[in-house]
Amino acid sequence: MKGILFCFLWGLAVLTGCKKPSGDDSPGPDPVVPEAETGLLTFMPAFPTANEEITLRFDSGKGNRELHGYAGDVYAHIGVITSLSGGATDWRYVKTEWGENTAATRLVDIGNGVYELKLKPRVYFGVPTGEKLLKIALVLRSADGSKVGRNSDGSDLYVPLFEQGGLHVRFSGPEMQPLFSPQPSKLVYAPGETIELTALASTSVELAIHVNGNLIGTDRGTTLRATYTFTQSGEHTFTAVATESGKSGEAGFSVLVLGDPEIAELPAGAAPNGVTFMSGGSAAVFALTAPGKTSAYLLGDFNDWSFQPESLMKRTPDGKHWWVAVDGLDPQAAYAYQFVIDGTIRVADPYAELVLDPDHDQYIPGHTYPNLKSYPHGKTSGIVAVTTANEHRYAWRTQGFRRPHPHDLVIYELHVRDFIAARNYKTLVDTLNYLTNLGVNALQLMPVNEFEGNSSWGYNPSFYFAPDKYYGTKNDLKQLIDECHARGIAVILDVVLNHTFGQSPLVRLYAENGRPSADNPWLNTEARHPFNVGYDFNHESEYTKAFVSDVLRFWMEEYRVDGFRFDLSKGFTQKNTGTSESGVAAWSAYDASRVAIWKAYHAFIRSIDADFFVILEHFADDSEESELAAEGMLLWNNLNHPFNEATMGWLDQSDFRRLFHTEHGFSAPNLVSYMESHDEERIMFKNLAYGNRSGGYDVRQLNTALKRVEMAAAFLLAAPGPKMMWQFGELGYDVSIEENGRTGEKPVLWEYNKGPRRELYEAFGRLIGFKTHNEIFRHGTFTYQLAGAVKYISLMHAGQQVVVVGNFDVVPRRADVEEISAGDWYDNMGRQVIRLDEGYARSLAPGEYYVYSKAALASR
Repeated sequence: MKGILFCFLWGLAVLTGCKKPSGDDSPGPDPVVPEAETGLLTFMPAFPTANEEITLRFDSGKGNRELHGYAGDVYAHIGVITSLSGGATDWRYVKTEWGENTAATRLVDIGNGVYELKLKPRVYFGVPTGEKLLKIALVLRSADGSKVGRNSDGSDLYVPLFEQGGLHVRFSGPEMQPLFSPQPSKLVYAPGETIELTALASTSVELAIHVNGNLIGTDRGTTLRATYTFTQSGEHTFTAVATESGKSGEAGFSVLVLGDPEIAELPAGAAPNGVTFMSGGSAAVFALTAPGKTSAYLLGDFNDWSFQPESLMKRTPDGKHWWVAVDGLDPQAAYAYQFVIDGTIRVADPYAELVLDPDHDQYIPGHTYPNLKSYPHGKTSGIVAVTTANEHRYAWRTQGFRRPHPHDLVIYELHVRDFIAARNYKTLVDTLNYLTNLGVNALQLMPVNEFEGNSSWGYNPSFYFAPDKYYGTKNDLKQLIDECHARGIAVILDVVLNHTFGQSPLVRLYAENGRPSADNPWLNTEARHPFNVGYDFNHESEYTKAFVSDVLRFWMEEYRVDGFRFDLSKGFTQKNTGTSESGVAAWSAYDASRVAIWKAYHAFIRSIDADFFVILEHFADDSEESELAAEGMLLWNNLNHPFNEATMGWLDQSDFRRLFHTEHGFSAPNLVSYMESHDEERIMFKNLAYGNRSGGYDVRQLNTALKRVEMAAAFLLAAPGPKMMWQFGELGYDVSIEENGRTGEKPVLWEYNKGPRRELYEAFGRLIGFKTHNEIFRHGTFTYQLAGAVKYISLMHAGQQVVVVGNFDVVPRRADVEEISAGDWYDNMGRQVIRLDEGYARSLAPGEYYVYSKAALASR
């Protein structure tokens, strides 16, 4: 087995030369003009200053390669780090807002995927004299911002700025990554390989290159080249020293040549992934799944982020796992750490329950996540994991919570960001009375595990065991779940395991040309189905099955959740139907392999908790969904279109008979039916924008539109089986899903909770109460007529009968309901007894509806 080498830069330059006063614009000595450098982001001249023109050259084929092959204009999102900046992320004088395209920030395409931008920093950014410019900070992006060029670890790009007239030295070879603290791009060498070194000085001086204090090259000038062949293991330190007339400058980086890893079984009691604390938290085993890799190293606060022999991880005999034991830990301390794989790949622990993001954490308010550990700037780059042995554990108050029967579920789908202005769990806990009074018995949270960025729907996941800090701490989330249980509300998590995004260690550990490589244990190189985003999981892989099982068990046991809604569950297949929309029919057809995958996951979940809710966003052939429903799984049933056609008064496509499970071929009502979800246009928006009208009756009038939503809700909630509503639908939320972009932030309109909109809320509450407090809505036999203008549902059970009837037209219509017998009935919305004739035979005004029953329905 070949040994390997890891390199890291410890200083760009150490200066002891003379300096000109700050702000001096006089020209310095002739610039150094070395041979053209190669790299992700290179610059000319070799030692750029704040006051002269700089040429930046970006190679889209390097780094994360997101812009490689992109044919449009490339723009720089660019600022500077100055003497007043607080750190690497404190950009100042940022040239434009994100997504703003200007001529000043557009790069020139010079061919072969390489782009140039020329600027004079102080003038370009408008930095006042006296404020020292230290670095240019930037990322490159496509015109629409959907593709962003960064370092291979996802970090921002930096260009150093040098003080004019000083004596400076740096390495330009080996090729360097433009990190805040630069390091070589190639970090892995086998023994016998040669490293090519190039040292540059800002003026003609005596230049020397040393390795471990031994001279390997010297010459006078501005450029010195040397080569070195590695023959021994251990640390090697390269330094470039420039001397002239008693003044000197120095730069360097260290390398570590490693031998073969030790082969050893995991210690007894240690998990094959994540951190297993031992000895009361003073020791720990760190483990990672990474089959086929050559080496693995653990860096962190406990070793000052340095490559030490004892941090080289051992490999298990089966070649699948890497591990290392760390002693001398403080059980109360929070330790940040990363794995370095094959010397080039820095990743946070995919099993981490807390991660630090150098780019986005700074925007999380302190009241949402107090005392968040600081990122180890200057010691590493990219996302890091955090672990604490004796962290404060949440004390659960609610014990023995009894979940609703699955067919009685009324689920409230909620996105924390767009539900409360504070955007955190603490405030959401304080708002639970609103949901309790509404009467819902399940809260479904859109994805809450760590996703890319801060403001997101959450369907771009990266770390599956870590709640996203944007909403609060782990214990804040547990408190929310606990408080829901105390109020009789189950909590369902929306989980995204069809795909993951590029920030995920599962992608970054095995990637090539900007996508998962062929040897990736978890992910397909290309998606196997339409509508995929991110990178597609291979659910036939033993590694994916193990990872998914670990994720599910964790949330079930650690957070005591009651159910999962699986996003894009139809994507859990290796049957390749292509990614275009033309493949949707083939993708949706019965797939025995997909059925087997879901039966196995469902059996695993039920082996932990036999009553756990498993909800699939499947939308496959009825025969496949029927087979999954027979196993006890619940299937999403999207009725947005026919319900919205009905509420708008357009009747041709308003037949929502698939509200009933018998229309799907199911033997039980295992359909989670809804007329709104996070992913559909808001019913009230379309009512007000496109509603029908006739004479003085106009659906586009607010009160009319609200009453028609109420009527639709009466029908939705009457059919047996679980139901779901989208947040604020009960207040007639009428902001389009497309406002500020489909997944963009939407206004939080709590001022809607009054007047006629509050009346809609009260009506929803009454209708929900009927469903959850009367057995007829679970066990009743039913007949229905849901096509045309006048629609009705009739339910019968144990001597009780319920009839919901309404006119969805915009003109009066005669209603004939043969299921209605002559006699006294109770009008549950009007709260009065009413005499009805045989067969009903009444004229209903447009939008008029009733919920009749032989005996008054309980509502609380």
